[in-house]
Amino acid sequence: MENIRKAYIAGGCFWGMEDLFRKRTGILETEVGYQGGENENPTYGNHPGHAEGIELTYDANETSFEAILDYFFRIHNPTTLDQQGNDRGSSYRSTVFFQNDEELQSAKAIIEIVNKSGKWEANAVTTLEAFSPFWKAEPQHQDYLERNPNGYTCHFERHSSFI
Repeated sequence: MENIRKAYIAGGCFWGMEDLFRKRTGILETEVGYQGGENENPTYGNHPGHAEGIELTYDANETSFEAILDYFFRIHNPTTLDQQGNDRGSSYRSTVFFQNDEELQSAKAIIEIVNKSGKWEANAVTTLEAFSPFWKAEPQHQDYLERNPNGYTCHFERHSSFI
């Protein structure tokens, strides 16, 4: 159990991010929810300032925080401020919620690699926010694309690995 960790990221609608991450080696569990906002117990209809994010439970023997971030920057557009696809607003911002200085430094290093890669037409606007409570979204949002395989998503693999 000592190698089981959690990572918290947001990059647009949580349905598509969850669906892609759940298939990755080392990812043990995914939850969608709200993070980084103004109220407690947010809901889909009331989450001011919260990002639609995902909580990833992973086995550090099989994947790393850096590998998770690498994939994160491949499946959403980190250069669009408060927008992914047709979704607009701060709920859809690109954010890494870091839990400690090691994660913060890793996130900064990966963003620098992403920016220097030239794979995106602009630099990442991804914010680095200190961990705040993660509020699990309502049941109908969990595993949404598994239950609705033709449901909306704007997430897909856009680039090869950055690292």
